Amino acid sequence: MPGSLVTTAWAMDDGAKLYARHCAACHGSRGTGGVGVPLALPDFLAAADDDFLRKTIRLGRPGRVMPAFRQLSDAEVGALVRYIRGWAPAGASGAAIEKSSIKGNAGHGEKLYARYCTACHGVHGEGGHGTGVTFSRPRDLPVLAPALNNPGFLAAASDAMIKITLMRGRRNTPMPSFLRLGLKEQDIDDLVAYVRAFKPETLPDPAPSMADEPPVIERVSPYDMDKTVERLKEAIGAANMRLIRSEVFDRTFSDDGRENRRHVVVDSCDFNFLNQALKIDPRVGLFLPCRFTLSERDGKVSVSTINPKRLSAIFNNSELNRLCDKMHKVYVDILEEATF
Repeated sequence: MPGSLVTTAWAMDDGAKLYARHCAACHGSRGTGGVGVPLALPDFLAAADDDFLRKTIRLGRPGRVMPAFRQLSDAEVGALVRYIRGWAPAGASGAAIEKSSIKGNAGHGEKLYARYCTACHGVHGEGGHGTGVTFSRPRDLPVLAPALNNPGFLAAASDAMIKITLMRGRRNTPMPSFLRLGLKEQDIDDLVAYVRAFKPETLPDPAPSMADEPPVIERVSPYDMDKTVERLKEAIGAANMRLIRSEVFDRTFSDDGRENRRHVVVDSCDFNFLNQALKIDPRVGLFLPCRFTLSERDGKVSVSTINPKRLSAIFNNSELNRLCDKMHKVYVDILEEATF
């Protein structure tokens, strides 16, 4: 087999594995979207050149769900780009997009943006609210409008890409072709000039790195197991959380009377808080409702729960950081009240 074909086959195979590992959970196994935008849309691939894809993988979207994959090598990023590009229909490659800056009247573009774009992309280009899954967006929308003022987007997207997107639109999404809306090419150039002039959004402080926080919050109780469980229930009630259940950990898979009573779980929830968090990022459902685990070893009872601050860094969603900080304080207060 010629060397070029061997290289292409390796890149596609390696790209597929990298995509499955790093991208499929959000963008779908075949690029059809989910939490992340659909990557296999012909109109997207016609507008997005390889440089845009590379920069997006490298830079991510700070403050949004898309992380920056700085740990990948250049070869791995290239393999991912080639794999994604493989979804493009014949002749739809974005590799040859002109990179020159587009001259336009940003003042006129601002008026056009207010009329045609704010409903989806926000007054300041902040994008749609939420992550994109059906819990946090209208069910008839396949994807939320991206944040145009995001520093990652502004660094990755060329003027030409923005212009092509406005001219073509994105079929099967709410993004229309602005030519079909009656705008002229100069109007579109003016819109590009206005979007390019966006001031990148001001982002809150990033979540602390995972190394800065332990994976669990734990306290040692001065009481025996039964007393600690009762005090924990009282602390949960004092925190305005609803007690869901309290039982021996292995009750469901042990014969009656043979449960290990040195391991107990207590589940609770603040349902108003839960709904707030799910609307921002439904992935918090992976660790909510709250579970406290009590374990007795060598006559000492410890009480522990997962550390929300550790998870905040994993989610890469700046809007969720505030809620994770709040959740961390509630958990610490409950543990300390129960073991005081």
